[in-house]
Amino acid sequence: MKILENLKYTKDHEWIKVDGNEALVGVSDFAQHELGDIVFIDVPSVGDTLDKKESFGSIEAVKTVSDMFMPVGGEVLAFNEELEANPAIINSDPYGQGWIIRIKMTNPAELDELLDVTAYKAQLGL
Repeated sequence: MKILENLKYTKDHEWIKVDGNEALVGVSDFAQHELGDIVFIDVPSVGDTLDKKESFGSIEAVKTVSDMFMPVGGEVLAFNEELEANPAIINSDPYGQGWIIRIKMTNPAELDELLDVTAYKAQLGL
């Protein structure tokens, strides 16, 4: 299982990669492994401004459907459209081509409340 050093994580297994005032958000390698084969991503919130911990969509696997939550507040700028045709990209590359949304953060200070790699590993018992 991969856990990247340069990301921040939520207790719900989303990750965020910051680039200036914008960021990419996805689900961790642990989350995709637990979900199993991902078959559908629903992100109806492009263009919306959402608060931290608010749902920005759902991820459907063969066995279950789970909500995805904003790691920080922000405006959803884009959805990774490649996931419409091939949502399994998340299973094969959760931190790269499997990103889910791009956001413009409204309060970057909220990043300080997220887990770093050490804290995320501890949460997973690694």
